[in-house]
Amino acid sequence: MSYNPGTSLETDEWRPVSRYARGSDYHDVIRPRLLELGAFIRTAAGGSVTSRAAVDSSAVLERDLAARAGLGWVGKNTNLLTPSLGSYFFIGIVLTTAALPFDEREPDRCGTCTACLDACPTRAFVAPYVLDARRCISYLTIEHRGDIEGELAEQMGEWAFGCDVCQDVCPWNHRVPPTDEPQFAPSEGMNPVDLAELFTLSDEQIRQRFRHTPLWRAKRRGLLRNAAIVLGNRPSEAALPALIRGLSDKEPLVRGASAWALGKCGGKAAREALSQRLTVEPDGYVQEEIEAAILARSAIEGA
Repeated sequence: MSYNPGTSLETDEWRPVSRYARGSDYHDVIRPRLLELGAFIRTAAGGSVTSRAAVDSSAVLERDLAARAGLGWVGKNTNLLTPSLGSYFFIGIVLTTAALPFDEREPDRCGTCTACLDACPTRAFVAPYVLDARRCISYLTIEHRGDIEGELAEQMGEWAFGCDVCQDVCPWNHRVPPTDEPQFAPSEGMNPVDLAELFTLSDEQIRQRFRHTPLWRAKRRGLLRNAAIVLGNRPSEAALPALIRGLSDKEPLVRGASAWALGKCGGKAAREALSQRLTVEPDGYVQEEIEAAILARSAIEGA
């Protein structure tokens, strides 16, 4: 199912969020349709046929099976590619005991192109078709639960959730039509993500805004960590209040990222906020808070 929003949502406010995450959670959209397909297979095949649906949620190599089933080929950026949809699409699977005919594999059409390998901001591709996920911005902003080291944080640029660089530069995506599935567009009331505003929202407000979207996978602490890094990578006076607020956040992960970002921003207000954080009475600090203070000291030196 295509999720390409086309050019209608290519605004500055949405640019930090990967295309696939701007609408409803794709699991909720695709799974009911797969269940319906599985039911149809059972009815059509009869007998003791059983089926099971999966959408990126079972121990199944969906991408590789999709390539074997003829849906497309695995490109040098490790994404499944098709001539008609490029790589801006979701896949799901129905495992079934029914005996079905199958298609032949699609040939690899990447040729000599290395656009995706050359464009990756973190140099996450070890070789063509080989991705070091530990350096992938999508992994770092969504799956990784800890601090993001300074070099990788800088290379994240302005990506707050996911990354589309290796897809955006792929020639197969240059003429892809927009999706006709309205649920993959932001729902009514789902405003573009204001990164500074996130620091003013309560846990419940963030949950209510994002719980039915892919962004909720990073949870509050991950979203604020990412937001702090992006604000640090594009320093501005307007971002300082949010980052200073982040220095006192209940989550050490958010405090550390905010300290790093303030160090990147520099200036008198940032230095004063960091210095004040370090002069807080340390008695009763837990280890994580000490580590956050150490990060703050490093940020002061960098400022």
